[in-house]
Amino acid sequence: MNWIYDPWPWYVAGPLIAFTMFILLLAGKQFGMSSNLRTACSAMGAGKAADFFKFDWKAERWNLMLVAGAVIGGFIASNYMSDNIVEINPEVAQQLATDYQIESADESYLPTELFSTAALSNPFTILILLLGGLMVGFGARYAGGCTSGHAISGLSNLQLPSLIAVIGFFIGGLVMIHLIFPLIF
Repeated sequence: MNWIYDPWPWYVAGPLIAFTMFILLLAGKQFGMSSNLRTACSAMGAGKAADFFKFDWKAERWNLMLVAGAVIGGFIASNYMSDNIVEINPEVAQQLATDYQIESADESYLPTELFSTAALSNPFTILILLLGGLMVGFGARYAGGCTSGHAISGLSNLQLPSLIAVIGFFIGGLVMIHLIFPLIF
């Protein structure tokens, strides 16, 4: 059973994702996570407050099951099927320690310096998380979808707006990590 505990190589995971997308395309469905927030809000009656939420959410309830499965599967995988340690290049670990004071590389899945209860006791960190969440939410809505929706579903449908969005996601990520993150932390 070690094959299930270790990361799967690209030549296994990639075709599985492609097969999933093929099935969704045959069924006339689109994959994405951020659109489920709209579906959940509509299901809870938000259509009474805003026209944006007035649509047939029941037609999209399959996607809510996808989100539930991702949450439950992520919980099971991280707690019972993984040691929660990602092996990273030693040079990258050294750079993280030197440039960003992140010493927990190769010890946990997420750096405890950024993702721990102690880190959340700092009001500045909470402010950064709130602002980041608002910007990601706005960006996903403005771009017409999230990274998974555009990168997996949109690109597999050969949609030009998805290609432009994915290029924008990568540029935004590079700007954040190389320019903004060093200024903030």
